Amino acid sequence: MVKQNSNHTHLKVKDHSVSGEEFELIRNSEHGFLETTPQPSSDKLPEYYKSEDYISHTDSKRNLFEKVYHLVRIISLKKKLNLINSFSSKEKNLLDVGCGTGDFLQIALQNNWNIFGIEPNDQARKIANKKTNNSVFKVDQLSKFEANSFDVITLWHVLEHLPNLEEHISIFKKLLKPKGTLIIAVPNYKSYDAKHYKQFWAAYDVPRHLWHFNKESLSKLVLKQLMKVTKTKPMWFDAFYVCMLSEKYRSGKINPINGFWIGLLSNIKAIKTREASSLIYLVRNS
Repeated sequence: MVKQNSNHTHLKVKDHSVSGEEFELIRNSEHGFLETTPQPSSDKLPEYYKSEDYISHTDSKRNLFEKVYHLVRIISLKKKLNLINSFSSKEKNLLDVGCGTGDFLQIALQNNWNIFGIEPNDQARKIANKKTNNSVFKVDQLSKFEANSFDVITLWHVLEHLPNLEEHISIFKKLLKPKGTLIIAVPNYKSYDAKHYKQFWAAYDVPRHLWHFNKESLSKLVLKQLMKVTKTKPMWFDAFYVCMLSEKYRSGKINPINGFWIGLLSNIKAIKTREASSLIYLVRNS
């Protein structure tokens, strides 16, 4: 169990997209990540995802923002595929946790991966299964897979949503083959854009994001399960998307020029600091 430590409130942050409620971000003294407090109960949590704006659960392209998101996603998918291909073995067994509408699994399937997905949202899972020959399951399937089954397990902006953090990490370790790779992409609260927007930083996305990581905290988390972060990679596009949304939260309207500029500035600074808006962690199983 992750021990909560309420000795330091980092920020008060509002849920801008669904409820309008306020939450506190409290630093966990053991690991150094921030915890959304209070955390909604497991039966209440799905209510916070009920928004037409929750883009990863739909394939909608209603406006310029969503069209750009999908265009960027095509480029990102190619990069993700190249990344997993660098870790493939003969079997090429892939598990994508929180796979949304299944686009990443679809491109992996087209490139001869044996694919499996986990997606709790019924609507997203239905869309994903049409693209993946019904390879996407509910969360309870995680306990049914055999140990040491997967060469690669991916969580693209998913770990921050999972309620039982340490329990999930131990499950992923068990499911990975020895020397298998866990790929985790999460926002980075030490980035320039996070510091710039403070409580309006869109990647806090409370209470859907239960945890908020930096490099040190994620390394500590996986090390507890005897796994090691071997490399981090920046997600350059994320800064622009997050900054444009942050502008909207701060001023009430999308200001694409400001958002683009802060995103660019964040990426330029990250070349030196290595603190990009979002980071991909490559974690090796022992």
